[in-house]
Amino acid sequence: MPESRDRIDQTMPATYFDHNATTPLDPKVRVAMEPWLGELYGNPASLHAFGQAARDATEVAREQIAGLLGARPAELVFMASGTEANNAVLLGCSWNTSSKGHLVVSGVEHPSVWKPVLALQKSGMEVSWVNPDRQGRVDPEQVMAETREDTRLVCLMLANNEVGTLQPVEKVAGSCQERGIPVLCDAVQAIGKVPVNVADLKVDYLSVGAHKFNGPLGAAALWVRGGAIFEPLLKGGSQERQRRAGTVNVPAVVGFGEAAKVAAEELEVRSRRVLELRQRFESGLERIADSTVHGRLAERLPNTSHIALLGADSESLLIRLDLAGFAVSSGSACSSGTVEPSRTLLAMGAPREEASCSLRISFGPRNTIEEVDAFLDVLAREVAELRRLSSVPQS
Repeated sequence: MPESRDRIDQTMPATYFDHNATTPLDPKVRVAMEPWLGELYGNPASLHAFGQAARDATEVAREQIAGLLGARPAELVFMASGTEANNAVLLGCSWNTSSKGHLVVSGVEHPSVWKPVLALQKSGMEVSWVNPDRQGRVDPEQVMAETREDTRLVCLMLANNEVGTLQPVEKVAGSCQERGIPVLCDAVQAIGKVPVNVADLKVDYLSVGAHKFNGPLGAAALWVRGGAIFEPLLKGGSQERQRRAGTVNVPAVVGFGEAAKVAAEELEVRSRRVLELRQRFESGLERIADSTVHGRLAERLPNTSHIALLGADSESLLIRLDLAGFAVSSGSACSSGTVEPSRTLLAMGAPREEASCSLRISFGPRNTIEEVDAFLDVLAREVAELRRLSSVPQS
């Protein structure tokens, strides 16, 4: 076995509680992908038999993903990531050809939304930011109150990737539809965890990523409502009905499709299982003084628990938990490694001290009650030790 693999095996934590960052590949997905990593190959754009077999495989996957979303297959555009999907709408569409215009954006969006929005703002686009309440939920009436005659797009994610709060997308999009305002919904964190139907949501654009529900990394899609404005961000070949240039990653797309099929079949069982784990964990937090569950009073993803442990710096606590064999996060995986407090928590009105002492625990259906109980023991011990150290006078 290569030396690099030895290092990985030796350092992998025993228990993984970071499923909002990425999820393990489902064995059924691996089996579906394996032929396309070896004996099967071909460019879906090629006319010969190899190419047409690859094309057929990608179209089956498109149908499977559409089935999970309640969409028509032709409305899906394959992308490499949810980030690309969101950027394709924000930076690729024709409403950005002029500096004049207005966007309404929630204060809990993923960086793949708010960072492109900041770029548009610098180029002259006006932006209204709508912050959530203390539970992390955006008020639909406040969103609509910010719209104007020149509002070109509203951005509201379905489930926050850090706190897990579900947003009132259907209400906002329904009102926007009446006013002719398109809506971009980042649903990457929600798909595979809660039921999603694009017709019910009434949005115009919806992004989804395979690796959040046991599919492969590097496979995502953008759903575009029929008739909605859309221009390719990546220009080149005529792939994806000329909506996204670049050769389709057939193995990843096949895995994406299989993951969507499995998620549709197992959604209810998975959701019930992770909710049981979350409830066990949050009940056990009562033994730790000065602990808070963010968004506890709001409807959340069933697998997500975002907590604050005052007096225990999140960066130090993450290291201690990792050494003890537990992988958790301080929030969004895309912002890990930074020392800045969570943008989402600050938008929710959390004090900076609280935001700096917060962790995200996101469960998966393979986790067990025993793992949760063991984690609670370790968490209580490490928090107590960090609080003790922080109270010791420095010489």
